[in-house]
Amino acid sequence: MWDTIVIGSGIGGLGAAAALAHAGQRVLVLEQHHRAGGLTQTFRRGAWRFATGVHYLGGVGPGSGPERQAGRLLDWLSGGRLRFAPLANPYDIVRLPGFEFGIRHPRAAFQADLRARFPDEAAAIDAWFMRCDALQRSATTMFMLRALPAPLAWGLRWWRGAAFDRDLHLTLAESLQPLRDPRLRAVLAARWGDHGAPPADAPLVEHALVLHSYDAGAFYPVGGPDSFVQALQPVIESAGGAVRTGQRVTRILVENGRAAGVEFDDGHERHRASARQVISAMGVANTVACLDDSVAPAWQATLRALRPGLAGLSLYLGFEGDIAAAGAGSANVWLAGQEDVGPVWRRPADEDAPLLFVSFPSLKDPAAHAAPCGELLALCDAAPFAPWLGAGADATRDAAYKALKARIEARLLAQFERHFPALAPLVRFHELATPATQQHLLRSPDGALYGIEMSAERLGTPALRVRTLLPGLLLAGQDVSSPGIVGALMGGLMAAAALERPLLARLAG
Repeated sequence: MWDTIVIGSGIGGLGAAAALAHAGQRVLVLEQHHRAGGLTQTFRRGAWRFATGVHYLGGVGPGSGPERQAGRLLDWLSGGRLRFAPLANPYDIVRLPGFEFGIRHPRAAFQADLRARFPDEAAAIDAWFMRCDALQRSATTMFMLRALPAPLAWGLRWWRGAAFDRDLHLTLAESLQPLRDPRLRAVLAARWGDHGAPPADAPLVEHALVLHSYDAGAFYPVGGPDSFVQALQPVIESAGGAVRTGQRVTRILVENGRAAGVEFDDGHERHRASARQVISAMGVANTVACLDDSVAPAWQATLRALRPGLAGLSLYLGFEGDIAAAGAGSANVWLAGQEDVGPVWRRPADEDAPLLFVSFPSLKDPAAHAAPCGELLALCDAAPFAPWLGAGADATRDAAYKALKARIEARLLAQFERHFPALAPLVRFHELATPATQQHLLRSPDGALYGIEMSAERLGTPALRVRTLLPGLLLAGQDVSSPGIVGALMGGLMAAAALERPLLARLAG
């Protein structure tokens, strides 16, 4: 008998488990992959070490104010084991045909640079940022609705509901309409890849959260993303808990109308484990798939109706030589082939990525000892990979899949060479990860990069609360918070605080 079982060892699951360990709980973390960490893990290919999902973080820099909330919480969770290195400033660079703009922190510098570059639109720029600031109240309401007990959540929705719903339905594209210069709109919209919804669909409140998260700078974990597991797993184990990999949860057990444990498969036989409560950090689609249809059927139907978000294609590059001298840096580069940064990559084998994110992790980590590496990342429609997605699908031996993958890989390499001609000759290794890869390694429906589709429905539905309609079952991770590493961490901590009320002071402090 465990105090709590956590399903999934991404940062949401690890964060929840470590917080509960600090409260004295014995927590069992079950991970279906052979390595813990979810999108914080790394992998090696020869001399190169690659990150799977951490590109940069906000909220973890020096200082003690609210802009350092994530860093303060991670300091506490890890006992100070985690350190973060700042990226360059500008930390994001937007490149359009014949145009480049570096995004600096603090936000005041970014805003001033925009006014200087687009002086005729200074008033409209200030008005747009004021609107984003005003939406922070709606963001706070959103998180409170996820975490509060049902009666309090109902009261908050009654009080703030009309304004909250109106804010959620304002899209990023609609908010940018008063801005006349398409290059200005592109600079403000290009980072939609950080939350996974194109401007026509993205709620401005979510985009504003992304912008606000880097007000105090952008950072990278020293020692690489797998430092999260290395720092948090000992905390869980020191309280009598365990992190077990290669354990695929197939069923959430219900006894007397309450979640009471899980059934899981280690690849050889099935096992059962019991607990006072279960936290699922494996995404809501996987969670409801592990429940009997008779458990809160209307709630399950609501969750099943929420579609997966966009998938992703990642091309990992290994270099030989001095990549910094050839034009690489710690800043991220957003490459757009046109001034409209909103199109989704629908035919990756036949057209260039309309928006491409370029990162050089080895230049972000001052403790990196592996050979220099880079990554190209583009969000895409999962439809071209449909034959290899779904339960039991195995693309690794399929000739058609390999051919499609090779065509996309060649296209991305050519696109990289055009934009980084001095770096291209230094490439010694390349490997493409597809939506099928994402689904296989992370059990991600349709290979979705950020879980559920980012939409007003996702942000506003009462079905996505930390406490579910099945007593003893809680949700954690980015689906109940916001996309990305910090969002998933906060989702995990919200679940832990729902079980151990003293943890609320940590979240609010």
